[in-house]
This record gives sequence, C-alpha cells and structure tokens, in this order.
Amino acid sequence: MKRTERNRTLLIAASVVVSLATAPGLALAAPADCPAPVPNHIPEPPPGTLNVGTIKTLLRDYHDKYYNDDLAAVFDAARKLVEQRASQSKRPALVLDIDETSLTNWPNLAADDFGFVAGGSCDVLPAGPCGFNRWILKSSAEAIEPARKLFEAAKASGVAVIFITGRPDSQRDATIINLDHAGYDGWTELRTRPDRDNFPTVQAYKTAERIKVEAEGYTIIANAGDQMSDIDGEHGGCTFKVPNPFYFIP
Repeated sequence: MKRTERNRTLLIAASVVVSLATAPGLALAAPADCPAPVPNHIPEPPPGTLNVGTIKTLLRDYHDKYYNDDLAAVFDAARKLVEQRASQSKRPALVLDIDETSLTNWPNLAADDFGFVAGGSCDVLPAGPCGFNRWILKSSAEAIEPARKLFEAAKASGVAVIFITGRPDSQRDATIINLDHAGYDGWTELRTRPDRDNFPTVQAYKTAERIKVEAEGYTIIANAGDQMSDIDGEHGGCTFKVPNPFYFIP
C-alpha cells in the first residue's frame, strides 16, 4: 500500500479503532468456500479518553509481542489454500500487496514515531526523522518472512505471484531492487500505480488491476494485503487481511 496516500494524523487512536472494526480475524473470506477468519491479538483501545501516547505504547507492545505470530498465522492459512487450490485452477495466481504485506517498513515507522514524513533524508536510522520517499529509494526494507514463505510455496506449486502495489511508477525500479534484496526472486508481475491516474480510491485502482490480471488468463485464487482497500472489491479469490494496526488507508 502506498503510504503517501494514507490519512496520517497524530490521532493514531483512529487507526487502532478502524483496525479493530475490520479485524476480528486476519483472513476475510470472500467466496463461501474460503477459510474462516484467523484470530489475532490486536489490542483493544483503552477505556475512557484516548491518549496518543498510550496508543503508541500499545502499538509497540503489540509489535514486539504478538505481531510476528499474527503474521505467521494469516500467511500459513493463505499458504494452505494456495497449495490446495493450485492444481484445481487454470493458470492460478496469487496477488500480494507490498508495504506491510511482503515488505516491512517498521524501521521507518519506528523512527518517525508512527508519524508520516514524506520528504527529507533517512540517513540516521534507527533515529528519525526518516523521509518515507527516501526510505523507499534506499531499497532496504526486509521481507516479512511468513509472506516470503507463502511466495516460495506458491512458486513451488506452479502458482504465478503478482504484486499489485499502490507504490507509484516512479518508485518501480527501487521496488524491484528491494524485492530482489529481500529474497523475492521469480515473481511473475509487478504492477505499480501511475504517478497520476483517474482512480478515486486505492480500492478502485487495485480492482481494475486484478481485472487486467484475469484478462491475461489467470485465475486469482488468493489475494493478501494489510489494508481493506487491498482486498475489497471483486476479482480477488479468497482474501487474506494481514494485520496492520499501525496505519490506515481508506
């Protein structure tokens, strides 16, 4: 998901509330024969008046204690489905988002204290500020390991892996380098978003891209992303919501 489009204010509590509202489990099934939601450990917002400092503490605690386990659970569910459906579909394909799905931007998030700094340098990590655009151009984001395992399982099962990201075309080269450095070797397609287009929402853009994928003759059997805008809409097969209470993109 392209974070430059997200609503990013200091009211991080809103992100947590939205995440809770959309995340009783990580896997949201579209067709009736898709897996049931997977439970997660995203924290409940504290009672009373929300405090930004308290919410940040909750987010860091969740990241350090539960986040990796929750990631593993959802990607394991996706892997099982992909391996099961691979031989049942014509030209099966797995669609993956990139940011907070295939690659982690945690160093950038932590350095900016959950804020969003678009411009500026990113030269003093782990200290901040770290400009997000410069962070992307560094091509140093690490793989979310359970996602990479799903990626490898899909390839081994003969499933095409297609990345559909909100990152713009101007960041395409840096994204390719980063995917390679992070161990994503042998993907089928990378679909980046034009720097200027007429889509009103991320969801509309990604749905249109999935339609193009199917027009190429692929059958999308699974689609994983950390934002509802990654997976909402048609032409997604079984959808898997990756946990991300850290930011929200409508």
